[in-house]
Amino acid sequence: MRLPPTVEVRAVAADLTEHLVPLLRAWLPGRRWFAGRGRAPATVEPASAVWLRTGDPGLLHLLVRVGFDGSAPDDLYQVLLGTRHTLPDRLAPSLLGRVDGGSFDGLVVHDALYDGELTRLLLDALSVAEEAPGPLDAPGPGVRLRRAPGARVPSGLAGRIGTAEQTNTSVVYGSRAILKIFRRLEPGLNPDLELTLALQRQECAAVPDPLAWIEAPLPGPAAAEPTTLALLQEFLADGTDGWELALASVRRATARAAGPDTDPGAGFTEDARRLGRATAEVHRALADALGTERLSGPQASALAEQMSDRLDAVAAEVPQLRPHRDGLRAVFRELAGRPSGALLAQRTHGDLHLGQTLRTPDGWRLIDFEGEPARPLAERRLPRPAERDVAGMLRSFDYAAGHAGPAGAGHARARAWADANRAAYLAGYAAAAGPSDATLLRAFETDKAVYEVGYEARHRPDWLPIPLAATARLAAQPD
Repeated sequence: MRLPPTVEVRAVAADLTEHLVPLLRAWLPGRRWFAGRGRAPATVEPASAVWLRTGDPGLLHLLVRVGFDGSAPDDLYQVLLGTRHTLPDRLAPSLLGRVDGGSFDGLVVHDALYDGELTRLLLDALSVAEEAPGPLDAPGPGVRLRRAPGARVPSGLAGRIGTAEQTNTSVVYGSRAILKIFRRLEPGLNPDLELTLALQRQECAAVPDPLAWIEAPLPGPAAAEPTTLALLQEFLADGTDGWELALASVRRATARAAGPDTDPGAGFTEDARRLGRATAEVHRALADALGTERLSGPQASALAEQMSDRLDAVAAEVPQLRPHRDGLRAVFRELAGRPSGALLAQRTHGDLHLGQTLRTPDGWRLIDFEGEPARPLAERRLPRPAERDVAGMLRSFDYAAGHAGPAGAGHARARAWADANRAAYLAGYAAAAGPSDATLLRAFETDKAVYEVGYEARHRPDWLPIPLAATARLAAQPD
């Protein structure tokens, strides 16, 4: 396949690859996106190494296998490195080191995504990439760049590293585009590309348009599909983060005394209603594009059993959850009793919360369709009941209230804020998609709260009261 003239894929000499290994072994543990952050890997082995540009500066694309104690499969990471003979002072923070020995002795190696000249090269290459309807055909050899049909990709812009990503790296190009580099890879399509392309085909306005992507074949069970390496999307420069908007609204609600005319939602309820409608529009478009399926009775029982097993595991770890265990288990028993065909599954966002939304002058937009990055890729691509997404958003309203609302009277007002905006979100969703399945929604919300109890107990104990309060409420609700 023809590659854009700005990219020249060439094999990297083994002499250079060998000398990159010690630099990578020292550099990887300090990356925010490295799953073994802080731990020195036992093995670092380049699985693939190609030049995307030779010369000075050069651009190296690497897929690196990283292992630790040998008890788990190696992880595969994507790394983009720049090479220069002399590193400008402005790029000093991106330095990995110098090649020591061999025919490339003295070559300076740095993180290419901090180098404006190299990020501009990537964008320019994507701007002239071959158009394709999607990455659904058999993959061709090597790294390749593709452009969505009719997409107008900007060019000539240097990128800057985004600050919000944890598991991936985003490069922002002015106010025009954002390139997400997927770091920890599994063979197959990333849902962030797969679902946004499907939504674009349905002309769904509630999602930023995909513009272009980078892909390559990887060995594995999904080898018939190309693996998504990076995704370029429309950048919503005028978008405001939904989580920050919600926190600001909670602060307003808790800062003033309640009165007979006080709006408990602190001016956010109409936003919540519109967000519910946008969520429903996305679900409807995904169902139209990718279909739906009915869950059998045994599948519903298996889902309920998974939820009960999680409850038992978290209760064993967190004693504060144990008084609510019987009430929570009753929620899951109700789900287990659903007959075959009563539950509908489809492709969904997979990790929906207020932080995955942007409010723009034209309405709400949902972003980051990658799903939960800690879950295997195959699991993230499974059809699920849409209520799982809705439950995630309901929990997010609770978190906003718990995070921003102080104790005492302020706490009561924060709780009223959450109740008002949860109700508004559900009303907006129902207006566009019909009411959610109450039994299923309650089960997913309960399961999510139980998961949060375990997570907060391990990682953020100061936040533990938020999901614990939710489990108490959910356990006490009548059937």
